[in-house]
Amino acid sequence: MILYNITFTVSNEIEEDFVQWMKGTHIPDIFATGLFIEHKFFRLLNSPDDNVTNYAIQFYAENTKKLIEYESRFAHQLRFETQARYGEKAMPFRTLMESVD
Repeated sequence: MILYNITFTVSNEIEEDFVQWMKGTHIPDIFATGLFIEHKFFRLLNSPDDNVTNYAIQFYAENTKKLIEYESRFAHQLRFETQARYGEKAMPFRTLMESVD
């Protein structure tokens, strides 16, 4: 299993809108690609800066083939939508992890 993790550093001034948009639009759009089997949305509790809040969104794919398909077909447009909406007020950091069995 592959975990695609996106951690956002979100300015507190847009935090409420960010959470609502993620839950109501962006996460459903990513999940609707059909390439992920599960997702989770977390707020990090240990932020070193009082002006921002960190959020992690995790998408689980069955294999790397599904993730490559997501990257080639959907990622660019979905990333653009987030960037256009929030600019530098929501900065992403992406990681890929593989389950070790």
